[in-house]
Amino acid sequence: MSKGTETLLVNSFIDGVLDPEKEMLGPVRDGGHIIANTAPGCWGPMITPCIRGGHEVTKPVFVEGAEPGDAIVIKIHSINVTSLATASGNDAPVDGRFLGDPFVAVKCPECGTMYPDTVIEGIGQEAIRCANCHADVTPFVFTNGYTISFSEHGDVGVTMSKESAETIARDGRHYMKTPDASVQNPIVTFAPHDLVGVVARMRPFLGQLGTTPSRPIPDSHNAGDFGSFLVGAPHDYKVTEDELKEHRTDGHMDISRVRAGSTLICPVKVPGGGVYLGDMHAMQGDGEIAGHTADVSGIVHLQVHVIKNANLEGPILLPNEEDLPYTAKPFTEAELKSAHAVAKQWNIEKLEESLPVSIIGTGSNLNLATDNGLQRAADLFGVTVPEIMNRTTITGSIEIGRHPGVVTITFLAPVGYLEKAGMLDVVRGHYRE
Repeated sequence: MSKGTETLLVNSFIDGVLDPEKEMLGPVRDGGHIIANTAPGCWGPMITPCIRGGHEVTKPVFVEGAEPGDAIVIKIHSINVTSLATASGNDAPVDGRFLGDPFVAVKCPECGTMYPDTVIEGIGQEAIRCANCHADVTPFVFTNGYTISFSEHGDVGVTMSKESAETIARDGRHYMKTPDASVQNPIVTFAPHDLVGVVARMRPFLGQLGTTPSRPIPDSHNAGDFGSFLVGAPHDYKVTEDELKEHRTDGHMDISRVRAGSTLICPVKVPGGGVYLGDMHAMQGDGEIAGHTADVSGIVHLQVHVIKNANLEGPILLPNEEDLPYTAKPFTEAELKSAHAVAKQWNIEKLEESLPVSIIGTGSNLNLATDNGLQRAADLFGVTVPEIMNRTTITGSIEIGRHPGVVTITFLAPVGYLEKAGMLDVVRGHYRE
């Protein structure tokens, strides 16, 4: 008999490191629901040295029945922004305030304390102070930044003037609606205002969604691009290239199509899977080219389901149909009628039936990420990389998730391939909804 709960409410966070040895929340039943109040990612954790990763994601959830080699299907039912405002922009690390990696190993430049606790003294980019010696300890500053406030309708945001940004900065936790258990310093404290009066459309999504890696990895580095910073690093979380490949689960994707209505199929590398989420963004174009976007708090509703013996090397995304490239959309009845006419003319006895999939690839640059995604797709379906390249060229597209090294290999996959891989019911069900 199942011991898992049907619906699990999640409102607690990790210290920036995804550690498979730490106790998980749950268990939640196979087919059960996870409802989470997420904390902002990126900039808030980046200016909070006691968080040992670039994000503050939720504590992982144990999914009943999930074992290494399985996959967890995560259906995103809803994503709702709760922040009233946030701040973001390009970053520049501050020399002398970290050990090898400013996202992971912050060091006070005055007293030398590693991962120091901090206090906020005033507003602006010098407001984050070491709790021990009160030195300016922020490891990052803005090169060009903005404060953005959101419409009560959740449709647009508008960037603020200096006066408005400073008003928001003085009551940061209120405007960002950071969850009670979150320890991050609100980034609006910096009051950036280089862009004023810019209007941006909102379409929230999760920059972090996935399963726990099989060794401790900082949450922001659980991918092939940011993870490459850990290779040979001078701090506690260093790895080799082979270890990174073996243990990561690519939960940090920053793919704007990971939004309400989409489905993500994730590899399981530890018992229970350890589903975690966070780094909600209010909006973003492909690539997140500024390095950061509008990080917000929010409420997320997920539903999880276990696929046995999937043996995935990385995540698979099933986007909303409207988010698919033109060439990868399911065919209309009129298009199929035309295709049958061509087939009849040339004595082609049977047309291939297919459905869209997006295979995630990551690497230290976009070329390596593309190679990684193509190989994962070929391995999943037991075919050659050149075949996947042809299918992606004429029935799909390579799309950038995050610059420098996250892509989606999107194409129409034959239903026979999907059935053999144990994915057909999930993919067909997603596009019938």
